[in-house]
Parts: sequence; structure tokens; C-alpha cells
Amino acid sequence: VQLQASGGGLAQAGGSLRLSCAASERIFRIASMGWYRQVPGKQRELVARVASDGNTYYVDSVKGRFAIARDNAKNTVSLQMTSLRPEDTAVYYCNQEGFTDPWSRATYWGQGTQVTVSS
Repeated sequence: VQLQASGGGLAQAGGSLRLSCAASERIFRIASMGWYRQVPGKQRELVARVASDGNTYYVDSVKGRFAIARDNAKNTVSLQMTSLRPEDTAVYYCNQEGFTDPWSRATYWGQGTQVTVSS
């Protein structure tokens, strides 16, 4: 499975960006899709995730500013980012967790897309 992320770029503080991620094929069962981010010298951080039942998770720092959405029919996930802050600057990675059969878990990552927020 290939995850193709797009939509990163440069924004000013207070601005908006939208990230999108498309999976190249379907797996047996998708447990969740989400977005992580990483800055140099720090661990990759879970930003937002949407589970198969529609439940969402957001890291505290983005609550009320970011919105994750999943399109099951298109096998895509998006992240609408608003009120951007310089501290949102990072490489953002799309993630998919699931099963390739009833017993085998699988994790897939996109290639990463740079988001830079200027003050």
C-alpha cells in the first residue's frame, strides 16, 4: 500500500492549509487513519487520528484548530489546518493502521509533506 500525501507548503501565522492523503489500495480492514508530524531532533508526534468507527483524536495543541476527515469510499484522509502557528511547522506524515487479513496487523506511512508557518 502506498500512501500519497499532498497539500503541504508555506503559510503565514493565522492562515490555513489542507493536507490530503490517498491510499493506493484497500486492505482487509482499516483500523484508523491519521496524521503525525516531526521536527528535527524530536520524536514523531500523533497530531490527529480517525478510527474506523468515526471517533477522532487530536493532540491538545491542535484542538479547535485542526479537523481530520476520512472518506471511506475514496480511501482518503484529510487534515484541515486553520489558525496555524509557527510551532505547527513540521514534516507531516500520513498514517494508516489496519489488518491485511484477520490476524495480521499492518502500518503504512506516507512520504511526508513539509508544512512551514511563518510568523
